Amino acid sequence: MAQTVLHDGTVDGVEGAAVRVRITSRSACGSCAARAACGLAEATEKIVEVVTPEAARYAVGDRVTVGVQRHMGLKAVALGYVGALVVLVGVLALTVGGLGWSDGAGAAATLGAVALYYAALWLFRKRIAHTIQFTITKN
Repeated sequence: MAQTVLHDGTVDGVEGAAVRVRITSRSACGSCAARAACGLAEATEKIVEVVTPEAARYAVGDRVTVGVQRHMGLKAVALGYVGALVVLVGVLALTVGGLGWSDGAGAAATLGAVALYYAALWLFRKRIAHTIQFTITKN
């Protein structure tokens, strides 16, 4: 069974089938094995949107627990950071090493390619969001 990373939070708002939950990081995040994947250890507060058919059961101020499968967090890290690194190194190696471009031209092409990568992620954000699913339960 996949490991679930859980965080306690407070309902910040409900709109349709979406529940916005405000999560406050705890000091326990520092010892959590999945802290690098979930991204909650870097900030004191995050707002997570959880889509659930039971959204009407939740009201602003309710104490809840939000969960995500560890592998989904790793997928988000791979898309956000590892993919950009691969594009950066690949384009730099191709332009400077393979095509013989100058360092400045290679760097400019690399930055442009990384910007295009993040633009593509932004364009496909709704499709990507459907692959990373959160669960929510009342405390």
